[in-house]
Amino acid sequence: MKHLLITFSLALLAGQAVADDVLVNNPEPVQSDTITRVADIEEIVVVATPKENARLRQQTLSSSSFSNAEIRARGVTSIKSFTAQVPNLYIPAYGSKLTSSTYIRGIGSRINTPAVGLYVDNIPYLNKNAFDFNFAEIDRVDVLRGPQGTLYGRNTMGGLIRVYTKSPFDYQGTDLQLSAATYNDLKASVSHYQRISDQFAFSAGLYFDHQGGFFKNVARNNERVDKGNEYGGRIRAIYLPADNTKLDFNVNYEYLDQGAYPYQYMGVTADNKAGEQMPELIGKVGYNRKADYKRHLLNTGLSLEHQANRFVFSSVTGFQFVKDDMNMDQDYTPLDIFSLRQKQNSKTLSQEFAFKSKAGSRWEWTTGLSGFYQWLKTDAPVTFQADGISQLVEGPANNVFIRLRQQNERMPEMSLDITDNDFVISGLFDTPTANFAVFHQSTINDLGVEGLSLTLGARMEYEKVWIDYSSAAPLNFDFNIPMLAQNPRTAAVAEQLKGMHINPDFTGKLNDNNWEFLPKAALKYEFNPRNNIYFSVSKGYRSGGYNIQMFSDLMQEKLTNEMMAMINEKSGGMMSKMGGSAMAVEDNPTYDVEGTIAYKPERSWNFELGSHLTSNDGNLMADFALFLINTNNQQLAQFANSGMGRVTVNAGRSRSMGAEASIRWQATEALSFTGNYGYTYATFREYQLGDVDNRGKYVPFVPKHTFMLGGQYVFAMRQSSFIDNIVLNADYRGAGRIYWDVQNEYSQKFYGTLNARLAFQHKGSELALWANNIFDKDYDTFFFVNRNNKFRQKGTPVQLGVDLRLRF
Repeated sequence: MKHLLITFSLALLAGQAVADDVLVNNPEPVQSDTITRVADIEEIVVVATPKENARLRQQTLSSSSFSNAEIRARGVTSIKSFTAQVPNLYIPAYGSKLTSSTYIRGIGSRINTPAVGLYVDNIPYLNKNAFDFNFAEIDRVDVLRGPQGTLYGRNTMGGLIRVYTKSPFDYQGTDLQLSAATYNDLKASVSHYQRISDQFAFSAGLYFDHQGGFFKNVARNNERVDKGNEYGGRIRAIYLPADNTKLDFNVNYEYLDQGAYPYQYMGVTADNKAGEQMPELIGKVGYNRKADYKRHLLNTGLSLEHQANRFVFSSVTGFQFVKDDMNMDQDYTPLDIFSLRQKQNSKTLSQEFAFKSKAGSRWEWTTGLSGFYQWLKTDAPVTFQADGISQLVEGPANNVFIRLRQQNERMPEMSLDITDNDFVISGLFDTPTANFAVFHQSTINDLGVEGLSLTLGARMEYEKVWIDYSSAAPLNFDFNIPMLAQNPRTAAVAEQLKGMHINPDFTGKLNDNNWEFLPKAALKYEFNPRNNIYFSVSKGYRSGGYNIQMFSDLMQEKLTNEMMAMINEKSGGMMSKMGGSAMAVEDNPTYDVEGTIAYKPERSWNFELGSHLTSNDGNLMADFALFLINTNNQQLAQFANSGMGRVTVNAGRSRSMGAEASIRWQATEALSFTGNYGYTYATFREYQLGDVDNRGKYVPFVPKHTFMLGGQYVFAMRQSSFIDNIVLNADYRGAGRIYWDVQNEYSQKFYGTLNARLAFQHKGSELALWANNIFDKDYDTFFFVNRNNKFRQKGTPVQLGVDLRLRF
């Protein structure tokens, strides 16, 4: 690390020395396609969008776009890297790529269905466990804020992220990229782009990513918790059978083997000082069982676009396969309490047809229909180990018997003894989903006044979800009553209470369906093609579903009932008579499975006033927006009552309001600045949690402020120099305050990190030195309380690295 720091410092000094020479002797900078310039990205990087008729900054929405050069300059390696680089966008690293929770304007999701949509080359990615994919060969990224339900449907109520890979018609040759960084991070990728003819072009690439890991697990010989390997490849082929027709095929596969969940123990809660306090572990990762995440991810799609005389027809067919396997030490401590394994097998087939008018007409319209079917099978057993059996099964039962003796001295001494070495609650779940929608949106331009336009749209969407569940918990146990065993007349009864076996289970099927109407209306006034102001109203929704983790809570209740029933049966009713109501058993108890595991759809209304402004010379671009979002049945994540996994609950009503501002300024030919600020005030208007009224509390996991300020300076070299340009980028990114719980007891105050990159460019090739979190800011990306123990996930420390990109 010291050598990299010295190299980085010398490079900065050398860059300044060269800059001084350039400013004196070569005032005219050399242009390069690798330099990031402040410009309307859509004038440079043109991509096909099946639904929109206009460029993003001409639409009635807030958006941010990033070119390939900007993605490299800002050190973006996944969608999580865009945190704070977009106003009010927060995508924290929650322990593994299984969870890519995305929050925009106070709308987001920790688990289950996402609140922000993701499309890659116009193919929808429906599951969050596929969001964090490898960013090799990415050409452009758009982030649309606010509900996009009219055109994109379910689970886009917070916004939409669109990712586009490089087109082999636009890029030619071979790219080789190598990267090395502190903490033993290594990356490599190679991509080839070939235009065979005017009708056919293809690209193929391979990539590898090794992460050495930032954090050590002191309970497992200081092994790196978050180390991992990822490798895969992408193929894309574009065929133009006619001047007005395009076929675009792509396939991407990657495999991930990742260590996971670097959660540091931070002591017990204030009201539980007598709990599992482990002072020697505070501030360290220390759990005894290995935690990891493995994933196979396959995405493939076929897009057809046909340009007719008066309209454009698009067909987009997508298929996604995700097979993953997650192991988690669920108590996150050296104690052997319980662990969770979750294996998922998901296959999704999607299809969309869209017709849209040619751009530039007075009446611009888009109409279409879409649908998908998803197969999802989950195997999620929870295993109690020795400490867990003692603390969570035997302990609570034996505490009841102790209290009975304290209340009645005539009660005999009793104890429960689980005879299994471990205890497994199995869980097999089949949860397919079917979805169908029809949508239309029209825009009337020059509505009575030149520059005034009205947009009206609506979407009708139907969704049905099924669950076929099977969960069981076989258990062997003894019930000990020394008084019975010592009395010859009752010794037989005591013997009957040995070696008992129960097998409570839940098996059945449920289904639910929902119709949703998603309207949109917007007014826009254009002062000229580059400057406008708009007001929009739109509805968003996130689909409901089933919490498979809640079967552990149901099973605990059924386990207790069947255990008591078995004890009473073997004792001939003696225990019921002795224990009274505490040992009573309900005849034919019923369990509300649907009421326990189901959660409702979330719905919102978004009101937005915004403006897109560009100076006459195009060197200054600014975007502003004010928004108000009213949400009903907001979906929140919390730990199940049993502590075995997180579940989604509905939180009544909430309100999110705030503001956004983004600025891009080309101050001189060499110097440019970018900046953005987002403010979100998201609070509950109605949320009763037990006896606690949480009205007025801040919605958890949502940063109140996001901020980014960055600059770039291009040192243009002499024509005779081997180096074309030296480019220095630096930015400061911040977010906070972030509340981690509904009661707002724990939070992360506003924090920021300073990042820099120095690149030496030559004819498309580049050598770059970079540093992230230069001042090694200590902050939390996640914090939670589980079973009265506090845990944090620390943000990544200072890291230095070097990137080499060669173009042939």
